[in-house]
Amino acid sequence: MSETAAAPRTGTDGASGRRRATRQKPPLSDRARAERRLGILLAAPAFVVMLAVTVYPILQAFFDSLFSYRLTAPDQRSFVGLANYGVLFTDPVFWRDLGVTVLITVVTVAIELVLGFALALVMHNAVKSLRGLLRTAILVPYGTITVVSAFAWFFAFDINTGFVNAWLPVVEDSFNWFGSAAPALTVIMLSEIWKTTPFISLLLLSGLAQVPGELTEAARVDGGTRAEVMRRVVLPNMKAAIMVAVLFRALDAFRIFDNVFIMTNGAYGTEVLSLLAYRTSIGRLEIGMGSAISVVLFLCVIGIAIGAIKGFKVDLASGEGR
Repeated sequence: MSETAAAPRTGTDGASGRRRATRQKPPLSDRARAERRLGILLAAPAFVVMLAVTVYPILQAFFDSLFSYRLTAPDQRSFVGLANYGVLFTDPVFWRDLGVTVLITVVTVAIELVLGFALALVMHNAVKSLRGLLRTAILVPYGTITVVSAFAWFFAFDINTGFVNAWLPVVEDSFNWFGSAAPALTVIMLSEIWKTTPFISLLLLSGLAQVPGELTEAARVDGGTRAEVMRRVVLPNMKAAIMVAVLFRALDAFRIFDNVFIMTNGAYGTEVLSLLAYRTSIGRLEIGMGSAISVVLFLCVIGIAIGAIKGFKVDLASGEGR
């Protein structure tokens, strides 16, 4: 009786054990272990330095956010716990600025991804003799200092010094691009797209270079159209490069400051979170509330990073041990 009862359990355990074994990753080879160890040793000094210069400001900002603290009245500093965050989350200005920041991030990253991929295809398929010149020309906007770029776009669209209104027949000469939220945000996002699209294109170009040519040729021989080859072969093999491009740009776009500060200074509903933190801390000298905004901004950036990594589900270590 006991033997017959034990038999099914043994069979079930054996099947589940086999399934677990198939899910386990193959053991790393000696070469893979050595490469991983070398990578850790090479990255460790930079990681330690970055940790040393970033952990203290983050902890100090969180500590200051727990106090009601103004630089104009240092003797009146008092511990308020999470009260600054309560005030922040009930302030409609904060939610408006958060919405503007999210809008700029989503729109710019989406457009930059499409344009960057198009530029990457052009550079990837260009004649060898023209590749160097083409890449240099594309990188010119990205090499421009952000402040200089922002001033250039501001003077181009300004109602007094700009030439854009004269060039666009559908726009009146007296139209003020920085007189309301929608056109001002449009110029701000255009300036961001113009400057940082080359960065996206370089990252995607590196991803295109990693796509095996044999796979694309085999797909074309099997009768696949260009769209099918792009969707079924090229894009899946570029998943890691796309994730890195989206992650880097989203983190950078969410912290936008220079363009908004120079073009509108946050007027007409164009203020973003980083500008709100600057105005609160530097303008009104409210260190406690400004630190709370900075902490929330930091947590949002961390959330974007985690969401991008989880969303793309890219296993960067899948090739180890082969």
